[in-house]
Amino acid sequence: MSVRSLITSRLKETWAHAQAVYDILGVDRISRDRIKGIAALGVSTFGWSFRVGKMEVPAIVPHVALTSPSGEIWRWGPQSHLEIISGSAEAFCQVVTQVRNIKDVRLNGVGDVAQTWMENTQCFAGAPQGSPPPGTRFRI
Repeated sequence: MSVRSLITSRLKETWAHAQAVYDILGVDRISRDRIKGIAALGVSTFGWSFRVGKMEVPAIVPHVALTSPSGEIWRWGPQSHLEIISGSAEAFCQVVTQVRNIKDVRLNGVGDVAQTWMENTQCFAGAPQGSPPPGTRFRI
């Protein structure tokens, strides 16, 4: 693992575990644009999410358009209207780090590939981990 990947991975873990603390305390998290690295990690692990789940990696990569905490639109992947994920960057980060189920956030997945990805996303190494069941990971 490269130094950059190692740093990004630790940042992702810290961010994801901190979400659980915010949830237990019943505090709304105030996200900043610094989560762009976590969003980018989520996007870059598209293929991994399928491989770790023993699924064929689709040839089509969805376009990802996320609204940053400051309101800027962050984009990754080829422009497409058939396969797209859009919504808040925070929601995307919550889903790819598996602290939220896709059904519990306002994140839009258009197309079969986009929906399958968000239902099976995993941006960390190791054995496949399922997303939390809907309604089980939220602010208490």
